[in-house]
Amino acid sequence: MIKEFNLRVEPQIAANEASLKHFICLEKGLKGQSVKAIQVIKRSIDARQRKVFFQMQVRVFINELPQEQKIEPIHYQDVSQKAPVIVVGAGPAGLFAALRLIELGRKPIVVERGKNVSDRKRDLASAVRMHHIHPESNYCFGEGGAGAYSDGKLYTRSKKRGNVQRILQIFHQFGASENILRDAHPHIGTDKLPRIIANMREQIIASGGEVHFETKMNELIVKENRIVGIVCENGKSWQGPVILATGHSARDVYELLHRKQLPLQAKGFAMGVRLEHPQALIDQLMYHSPKGRGEYLPAAEYSFVKQADGRGVYSFCMCPGGFIVPAGEKDGIIVVNGMSPSNRGSKWSNSGMVVEILPEDLPAFQTLRSQYEKEQALPKVSEDYLQMLRLQQAYERLCYQQVQQGLIAPAQRLDDFVNNRHSKSLPSTSYVAGIQSSDLHNWMPEFIRKRLQSGFRQFNENVKGFLTNEAQLIAAETRTSSPIRIPRDREKLHLLGYEGLFPCGEGAGYAGGIVSSAIDGELCAEQAALI
Repeated sequence: MIKEFNLRVEPQIAANEASLKHFICLEKGLKGQSVKAIQVIKRSIDARQRKVFFQMQVRVFINELPQEQKIEPIHYQDVSQKAPVIVVGAGPAGLFAALRLIELGRKPIVVERGKNVSDRKRDLASAVRMHHIHPESNYCFGEGGAGAYSDGKLYTRSKKRGNVQRILQIFHQFGASENILRDAHPHIGTDKLPRIIANMREQIIASGGEVHFETKMNELIVKENRIVGIVCENGKSWQGPVILATGHSARDVYELLHRKQLPLQAKGFAMGVRLEHPQALIDQLMYHSPKGRGEYLPAAEYSFVKQADGRGVYSFCMCPGGFIVPAGEKDGIIVVNGMSPSNRGSKWSNSGMVVEILPEDLPAFQTLRSQYEKEQALPKVSEDYLQMLRLQQAYERLCYQQVQQGLIAPAQRLDDFVNNRHSKSLPSTSYVAGIQSSDLHNWMPEFIRKRLQSGFRQFNENVKGFLTNEAQLIAAETRTSSPIRIPRDREKLHLLGYEGLFPCGEGAGYAGGIVSSAIDGELCAEQAALI
């Protein structure tokens, strides 16, 4: 007999199989010798009350042993002689699109402007050491996309868009831990994700697909209202339908589409800072205990969403036991992001703390944008989508101008920022490129500053002690999502009014993270395969 139960158990019970079995037998009136095995299907942490529990869904085998149930791996056929589909970008959207194309009997030709995931890692280390960013091999560009070296969190709310479990199973097939199939907030880790990405690429090549690194697309071939191929900077070109999965930082792609008068739209996005606390403090606050997480709990997480003057203020990409990294794609700007290794073992936690910005908010940033356009000798633009993009660029440049020392970032203690005080000193930080005290409250755009200050006060009402000078803000967090959407047909997913081009993932404005990007990549592949 097999029974499934939903349980609410203390952490020390959840951590030990014998204790869990004993608890189930007492709770459900079962005899110990009759329980032959227990499988954990799902688990999550409930820390809403002072006492912390694990919520678990388990399968209990009574008087019978479980039969070995292996997840049937996807078979990837030989497509070397099949009709090609071009995939521009090797982030999660592009890689999952390529794998799905192979399933459907089409040959993917993946074109990636950056380097492979191993060579890219060396460039990231060099960037911090030399304070110089390789323009085509950085935290934004290269195999694996922006997600490869920025955490590997797989949690998504986009369950209506596609089969989340399928995406997790594919990650597992290529080397991710089985834990991601049952954890409520699955996480691979920055240290393990690169190997999984490389395994995916090797499968694409083994199946007869192609992967071309350091190959930057700089032209779309358009015939009437149809995109029929691409031309790359190195002179190579390919013919076929195109899946455009270039990510939210490939701003030159937006410029290309604008230049060719292809449709673009402004969309809301968010900007702000990275907030860094000692992880021990977050453990104490979120687990309601001066002892912190103790022996049986993982590094604590948080999630905050509030309203301030009609706009959302929220935490984004929370990284417990993580690090802050430089996430720009060129010199002369400061952009930061967060990541966590699989063990979430650092002594810091960080998250993006950002303010929602909508196209109708553009007048509030006119001075900042105009100053940037004057400095960069840029012509004025009337299109809202280009103004949103320039606003994002202007804020990144403004942060650089506060220090102007390579990748050193401006920072301020949290309570000092909220109360408009100078920080005479700063706490230790995970941001290895270095930080310098700066009065963010003086130079940050008022639209963002006031709402962040209000948001932090509200967060502290929820979690007393969150607003503290043990924490600090590091600017700037700007790449929460793209400020531009590439509109597409709702049913066939091709560029609105143009067949043959399938805008995909975060860069097109249809995803927000690894899993939702992967889902969108598969959906676009299914439509492209029909051509």
